Amino acid sequence: MIRSTVEHLKTYLEIQVPIRYEDTWFRELRSRFSNSPVRWQKGYYHITMAFINETPKGVDMRPILERHLSSAVAPRVVFDRLDAFSINQGKYIIHLATSHVPGEFLSLTESIRADMKDVGCVIYSDFLLHVTLGRIYSSDVELSDIMEVLDKITMPPITLALTDMDYRLYRGRTLFETRLNDGKSRRDV
Repeated sequence: MIRSTVEHLKTYLEIQVPIRYEDTWFRELRSRFSNSPVRWQKGYYHITMAFINETPKGVDMRPILERHLSSAVAPRVVFDRLDAFSINQGKYIIHLATSHVPGEFLSLTESIRADMKDVGCVIYSDFLLHVTLGRIYSSDVELSDIMEVLDKITMPPITLALTDMDYRLYRGRTLFETRLNDGKSRRDV
């Protein structure tokens, strides 16, 4: 009997984005979509740096994360636009976006993802810097309709330092968390 060395354990590496549901621009966004079937995210805003679909048995991600994050500088991201994309027909994500992804942040993300793949992790999705604000599940809505509404909203640029990172099970507990550039708050859970 052949035993699989891969668990179908799904995990995320995320960096938290400190926005609030009651921010003025977010209230305006929700108001513009008041007649649409949007399920708004009401907390824990983040950027998914890596969604790991399968993790090899016995692989501890902490050394990989420590190696990359112990000296990493918290990225400063200017979120300056609202956008949307389609997951597939009738499923859409409304999100906060940036016109410029900081090179250091992109390099950090790509390096971590490459090291995860090198130890046998399976990652199906590419990295797309976005912060999910809401989801629409409706076959009656087209992406062009969503974009038409978004284009009418003035998004003031918001510059945020992103410091808090979590590596956690999909819809589960945190396995590792850290605060960039602050060794005192780094801890395992």
